[in-house]
Amino acid sequence: MRPGLVSVVIPCYNQGRYLEETVRSVLASTYRPLELLLVNDGSTDDSLERARSLEKKHPEVRVIDQPNGGVARARNTGIRAAQGEFVLPLDGDDTVSDAYIAEAVSVLQQRPEVKVVYCRAVKFSEAGEKAWKLKPFSLRALARDNMIFVAALLRKSDADAVGGFSEDMHMGREDWEFWIKILKNGGEVVQLPFVGFYYRLTPGSKRKKTGTRQKKRERIAYLNKKHADFFQQELNGPLRFQRSWSRRYNTLLRWLGRK
Repeated sequence: MRPGLVSVVIPCYNQGRYLEETVRSVLASTYRPLELLLVNDGSTDDSLERARSLEKKHPEVRVIDQPNGGVARARNTGIRAAQGEFVLPLDGDDTVSDAYIAEAVSVLQQRPEVKVVYCRAVKFSEAGEKAWKLKPFSLRALARDNMIFVAALLRKSDADAVGGFSEDMHMGREDWEFWIKILKNGGEVVQLPFVGFYYRLTPGSKRKKTGTRQKKRERIAYLNKKHADFFQQELNGPLRFQRSWSRRYNTLLRWLGRK
């Protein structure tokens, strides 16, 4: 592991048309040293060819090709191959500002108690862009919902310590569960006071596909099974389908002598 090196892990599944824009945004960063790990996750478009082309043009870029296994597995492949002290997971159609990585690394280097650094964000599409209104971070708020997008910087050692992203979480929001694993036993979070991340909205966005009521029920059941201790600590019991009411409902049940 090289101290100070940032490994940007970019999983890509059929995002070839956006991949060069994503890579160029990282290469425009004011921070060095960098490595970019492009993990082609069994794409059926020209993603692999485009990734290989970028690898030939830029010495910082390294391509890993694997059969399709889902975004969590692709991220984990990249994290395992990463040689850097710090990791930035970044999806293959999103972009970052030129200052984001440098400012985030500065915080992580100066403050060892901080585990995760992220920033303000924008959602964009061909129709334009709009601010992404992220809720303030706290562990109690994290127990109810996620406010840290996947493209946050952290130490590789912290990702390794929790086994990376959970590859058996097939109902979406793997990043939420990842941050719970990273933070539930301690560690501070810093949000930088500027827009440094740009989240692309596309018609086939996974976020839309995993936003159904059934997927939400599956997700809540998975989280409760895996992190019962965390929800007990923050919500006085399990996460409920009406998530914002979880703590009040659990407290009422406890007061009534029920669980």
